[in-house]
Amino acid sequence: MSKPPIHIYFVPGMSANETIFEAIKLPDHYIIHIIPWKTPGKQESISEYAKRMAAEVKVSNAVLLGVSFGGIIVQEMSHFLRLRKLVIVSSIKTKHELPKSFRILKKSKLYKVLPTSLVDFDWQKLFWGKGSKKIATIYRKYLTVTDKQYMDWSIEKVLCWEQEKPIEGSIHIHGEKDVVFPIKNIKECISIPNGSHVIILSRARWFNVNLPKLIET
Repeated sequence: MSKPPIHIYFVPGMSANETIFEAIKLPDHYIIHIIPWKTPGKQESISEYAKRMAAEVKVSNAVLLGVSFGGIIVQEMSHFLRLRKLVIVSSIKTKHELPKSFRILKKSKLYKVLPTSLVDFDWQKLFWGKGSKKIATIYRKYLTVTDKQYMDWSIEKVLCWEQEKPIEGSIHIHGEKDVVFPIKNIKECISIPNGSHVIILSRARWFNVNLPKLIET
């Protein structure tokens, strides 16, 4: 007997395009949807933006998975949806999980002066260990959403996110060597040994094997 379909909606990380999920291969009864980034209004709140993104979810009882900043967005989207599971990857569940450097940047308001300059930093800094330069070079092809208004807005929303408590029942998957959101600040997650910030790419096999188990149990 065939299994009933499970709709899963993916939201990529900041500036990443839809192909960030190209290595994710789930069982046949999974129907994969990818929600691309929309251009935000300059004064649009994160809740208003999330409501527009949530409108792309056309079925109830779906699974919602977001990576990095996409993880923040799917949590905001979940307030407008009835979900089967909420999964965040390489992200944070509350403002208290932001690293100290991000909190300093928020307090100083330097991000308001040159926020989009952050887009141009060396992506190799996100990776550690053997083969890191190769992975960083490959990763560049996924970072194509660099509209200034989108980037300015997104950086501000990460730094100024105000969620106090984790959403009950959410699943958090995080790399132990994530240098964007260090795991020392993360509470209650499924940790991936030696995993970097881009485990959705580098550990796609892990997700292919374990996502169905996490979703269907």
